[in-house]
Amino acid sequence: MLTLQHPIAILLMAMGGPDCLENVEPFLLDVRGGRPTPPELVEEIRRRYRATGGQSPAVGITKAVATKLERRLNESGGRYRVYVGLRHWHPFIKDTYAELLREEPELVIGLCMAPQQSSLSTGAYREKVEDARSALRNDCPVSYVGSWHRHPRFIAAIADNIRQALLRFPVEMRAKTPVLFTAHSLPERIVAMNDPYPEEVKGTVEAVAALLGSQPTRFAYQSQGRSGEKWLGPTVDSAVEELARAGHRHVLVAPIGFLCDHVETLYDIDIELKQLAAGFGMQLERIAMLNDSSAMVEILIEVLAAHESSLTTAS
Repeated sequence: MLTLQHPIAILLMAMGGPDCLENVEPFLLDVRGGRPTPPELVEEIRRRYRATGGQSPAVGITKAVATKLERRLNESGGRYRVYVGLRHWHPFIKDTYAELLREEPELVIGLCMAPQQSSLSTGAYREKVEDARSALRNDCPVSYVGSWHRHPRFIAAIADNIRQALLRFPVEMRAKTPVLFTAHSLPERIVAMNDPYPEEVKGTVEAVAALLGSQPTRFAYQSQGRSGEKWLGPTVDSAVEELARAGHRHVLVAPIGFLCDHVETLYDIDIELKQLAAGFGMQLERIAMLNDSSAMVEILIEVLAAHESSLTTAS
């Protein structure tokens, strides 16, 4: 990678989450664009965080990734600084962007901690950066890493975690246990927008399934919102019910649309979905998230290297 007089700033962007139960309501207020959240919904979401540790672990995990990534990037004498900016909680993207400019970076590379792209998720993160650039009237060049939903190292890491998780099932059932891939649902209107998200999710699923060979697989969307509009399906609930009706008594959930643990894995899958499966007499397990593992850091190293190489070629 390039070594320059001024550092290259890597801005890791993610959604964020409340750091304590008291901040669930202000977090939801930001997510909802300033619209008040009905008290009963606030209490329900607070209950979910209470059941999973009282806060979102995603922020701490992302910061740990940033620390490890910066160390790895600079092992060969590079000049990189890695920052974390969140869309809906502290540290907000606008605040982190102002902070990183104090180092007078040669270049800012924005990297969304989501392998599949969507205008409603990764696109919104980039908008936050552009808003910050406009507000600060700063002309430092910014480049954004694109999709990496089929990056070979990412796909291999997911497949490895699936193989490890299958060991939790009876040995005679492992080859027959369905792997239920999941990704966070988005409003169905993105289909009419020609948003890349559904196809990129499908691409990730197909790539991982190819490495698993004959392992049976399914796909469903999880964690649909309550906006009143139609969201992408099928739902994980319906998928688990169909598997139970087909006679399956074991299922492994692989959330390929997520990189780290948060309420959507720790509650929606580990508690809610597992209880649903148990009601059908099924053993439901979930693969480990990549979190701040060495595999996650090495994936990002390669993703960034490919991006910088493309910038050098383009110039």
